[in-house]
Parts: sequence; structure tokens; C-alpha cells
Amino acid sequence: MLLTVIISAATVMRYVLEMDLYGYEEWVKIFAFWLYFMGGAYGAFAGTHITADLVTSYLKDTLFRRLLIFTKTVVTLSIMLLFTWWGWQFFNFGFMGPLGTGVAIPKTVAWRIPMWTAYAAIFLGLVSMSYYFAWDMIRAAKALIKGGKTA
Repeated sequence: MLLTVIISAATVMRYVLEMDLYGYEEWVKIFAFWLYFMGGAYGAFAGTHITADLVTSYLKDTLFRRLLIFTKTVVTLSIMLLFTWWGWQFFNFGFMGPLGTGVAIPKTVAWRIPMWTAYAAIFLGLVSMSYYFAWDMIRAAKALIKGGKTA
């Protein structure tokens, strides 16, 4: 709702009052990063993230199905850990600057907001997704070993 209010206020100011809401795009972008990546983390938590998983739809609960699901969770977690590492490097770049000395930290143009505020959303979202995908892998491993029902 806050995002809608900010964009609506900018529209009213620009087209009705013929004024400019200075630098609102910077706040909108940072807020959108936080919304997007926390939403991704919630999707990983709830298991509602986008998947193209035909295995659970068409195969009966057999050892082969459980093995495929476990393999899928291992691949998902591996890729997510790689993205999390890149997210850490991205956050560290924003926090320490291009030279790694804390000098010349990237900032927004108008309000001079440090860009690490947006990069932190990316990194924390990826860490959260990795955590929940690790739990998915552990559950799939337990189901594979014990022969229990999966997804």
C-alpha cells in the first residue's frame, strides 16, 4: 500500500499540482527490492515459489520419485547457495565500495541513499531462501531414506 501511495502522490504532484516529488523513484526502487526479495523468501518458506515440477504430478510414490525429488532439492539448494554467494559479494561491494576500503560507496543520485540498503534486501532474501530450500532438501532426504511421503 505504501508503494501505491508514493506513486499516486508523485502522479498527483506532477499532473495536478505541476510539481515534482523529488527523488521518489529512489525510495520506490529500494522498497520494491525489499518487497520482492522478502516475497521470494516467503514463497520458499510456504513452498509456493514457481516450479515446473511434473514429477510429483505424474509419478506414484516410489523410490524413483523420492530420488528425483531429492535430486531436485539438491540442485535447487546448490544454485541458491551460488546466488547467495553472489548476493554477498554484491552487498559487500555496496557496503565497502569498489576498492573495498569504504571509500566511494555507491549512492543514489538525488537523496544520496547508500545502495547497500537495496543490496541488503537481495542478500537477506537469498539467505532466507537458501535456509528454506535446505529444509526442503532435509525433508526430501528423510523421505528418501525412510520411504515416507513427499510433496
